[in-house]
Amino acid sequence: MCGIIGFTGKLEAQDILLDGLEKLEYRGYDSAGIAYFKENGKISIRKTAGKVKDLRAICDDNDSLCGIGHTRWATHGGVTNANAHPHKCGNVALIHNGIIENYHELVSSYDLEKDLISETDTEVAAALFNKLYDGEHPLDAIQKAVPLFKGSFAFCIMFKNNPGVIYAVRNVSPMVAATCEDGSFIASDLTAFIQYSKKYFIVPEYTILTMTSEGISLQALDGTRVEPEFLEVNWDITAAQKDGYPTFMLKEINEQPAAITRTITPRIQNGLPDFSEDNIPKSLFENCRDITIVACGTAMYAGMVGKSLIQDMLGIPVTVAIASEFRYEKPVITEESLVIVVSQSGETIDTLEALRLAKTKTEKTLAIVNVKGSSIARESNYVLYTHAGPEIAVASTKAYTVQTAAFYLIACKLGLVQHKLTETEAHEFIQNLQNVSGHISEILKLSDDVERLTKRMLNASNTFFIGRGIDYTLSMEGALKLKEISYIHAEAYAAGELKHGTIALISEGVPVIALATQSHVYSKVISNIREVKARGAYVILLSMDEEITDTSICDIHISLPKVPDNFAIFESVVVLQMIAYYTSVGKGLNPDQPRNLAKSVTVE
Repeated sequence: MCGIIGFTGKLEAQDILLDGLEKLEYRGYDSAGIAYFKENGKISIRKTAGKVKDLRAICDDNDSLCGIGHTRWATHGGVTNANAHPHKCGNVALIHNGIIENYHELVSSYDLEKDLISETDTEVAAALFNKLYDGEHPLDAIQKAVPLFKGSFAFCIMFKNNPGVIYAVRNVSPMVAATCEDGSFIASDLTAFIQYSKKYFIVPEYTILTMTSEGISLQALDGTRVEPEFLEVNWDITAAQKDGYPTFMLKEINEQPAAITRTITPRIQNGLPDFSEDNIPKSLFENCRDITIVACGTAMYAGMVGKSLIQDMLGIPVTVAIASEFRYEKPVITEESLVIVVSQSGETIDTLEALRLAKTKTEKTLAIVNVKGSSIARESNYVLYTHAGPEIAVASTKAYTVQTAAFYLIACKLGLVQHKLTETEAHEFIQNLQNVSGHISEILKLSDDVERLTKRMLNASNTFFIGRGIDYTLSMEGALKLKEISYIHAEAYAAGELKHGTIALISEGVPVIALATQSHVYSKVISNIREVKARGAYVILLSMDEEITDTSICDIHISLPKVPDNFAIFESVVVLQMIAYYTSVGKGLNPDQPRNLAKSVTVE
């Protein structure tokens, strides 16, 4: 949520800020703006509701060498020019990612009402910094103000009379920084400045960062000097570009074979799962009597696949918890419980807070994340990094498949450690996992066929996904994808539940995507499919049958490569991703930036 970028250095700031904001568009936003120092030391602001291209049209300064930029995802206050960031109050201009929970109290306590013109909590923060600023000592103002805020925040601040200097401080909300010979950068995501530097560091929480054209310094709130811990990007800049594809989402769908290979290969030694390079000890899986998986959205649906696999294959009880509900319930976790938290960005606020609660109950916490050094990665006892590379499209695709692949590795390791799988069985399991990338490559060749079948879905108001067992868990992810980017109402149902009420919604022409890849319930699913087909549904069937000629079963059949039942999910999900993608494109929508959604949800 919200994109932040700041630059000060030897180059013209305006284009750097605007280009950086364009690279952050994937985070989701509804307005954009920049603030920059003018030659006289004053701060000038340009902002507007709408897209970065609309902001670019009203920007006319090519001389400033220092500025900050922001894309806003509305939380407090509607989508208006006044509510767009940056906010300026007196001698202070700032941008903010997060939510200030006590802004009402701050307005009252510090008599700020007269200084406010917007409906945002962010402007309250600007007014407070201005109130505490004596005109000469910015650090003093920051040190006094920051402890007063309750909530999450990532601030970039400019103070009048301090031209060329940007200050920053954060709590929870992500922020990374870098320097190079051209100057200093800060952003909510390193994609905003990776073309200038591959070395970066994550700004520590409650640490004041001072940026100048000469470099960056850090200090704790008490003034103690802090040394940054530098990381290096392990992917090329082209990984964050479309590379000839019309959209990021289509590119990322096609990147899945390589992403899975990168994720599993370092964790396989002599044909068996091995987490030694991740510093994940065997003891983590010993005496593990139950597992709780905590995540949001697509990551949660990957977790549900993990649950289905581990329970069915190993008989270990697994619970999947919605991260936003987890810490408001009373989770049943003991010292022998393994808690696995899943997040692509590693910054999902609900998942992070759930992890913090879990750590009060067990030392067995394992994070599955994609971003090195992210908040969840730093705070979890153990980390399994997925090596998907940057995922720019809001609707997650390759993150889902690599997270699922990670669960397959974990399941196999659990089975070996707890003597529920023999080495022979584990070897066979891992070989099937290694074959997944090749099977997905075959599925990607069906894109033209999938695009054609979606023509019947473009005018649909409702769509249903059905399946049993692990197919049902996948149905939920398929329905989410379609909802996210096509705005068609879509629901997933366990196929056997149709007759318990849902079948009342089936009418002539309603699309039903049916999954039938599990042999032990195949005949049951086919019976359920006949029920909806008899009521006029337009049925798209995914199965491992070579051919289905009985028109009473389906209208369209997609034949998947024959694999063991547990591994069909990888092939099936790619088809569901393509169905959602081509439906969205067919409706003239932008699948990379669906309305109202943000890539990284960093506020509650």
